[in-house]
Amino acid sequence: MKYAMVIDTLKCVGCSDCVVACQTENNVPIGYCRDWVTESVNGSYPHVELELKSERCNHCDNAPCVRCCPTGASHVAEGGIVLVTAGECIGCGACIESCPYDARFQHPDGYVDKCTFCAQRLKEGQLPACVSVCPTKCMYFGDLDDPTSKVSHLLQSRKHKVLAPEAGTKPNVYYLI
Repeated sequence: MKYAMVIDTLKCVGCSDCVVACQTENNVPIGYCRDWVTESVNGSYPHVELELKSERCNHCDNAPCVRCCPTGASHVAEGGIVLVTAGECIGCGACIESCPYDARFQHPDGYVDKCTFCAQRLKEGQLPACVSVCPTKCMYFGDLDDPTSKVSHLLQSRKHKVLAPEAGTKPNVYYLI
């Protein structure tokens, strides 16, 4: 099993429901976030395109945050989910610096925090909170190892990209374009 998230940038309206759902589900302190929405404008008038993207930890196959963690607090769990064990984290910030996606933050309680693909919900057979609340249904989550899964089908049938491919991290969050 290899979890992945696919986000359709043509359907995202930038409402930030995913951000609020994540903050609520995961008790993220006010002023911090595990996911966020970015906006980029490409082209020049009159051929201008707006792209909205919900971004988060990319749960990379080649995660530099895991390699650089001196205590093993950053680790890869079942399905390829990159997690941080708060009780083992010394808050050194090496993983924050190594992440090319700026997906980690120093929690006020002293450990590093980030998106977990809502691992607690996955254990209950539920989708990540961000996916479950998206009003445009632009977010998909599933098993890349299952060729019949929606995420596998979308990646086979649609043009897509990943963020910062030059970093060599092999991310598991994909953007349909």
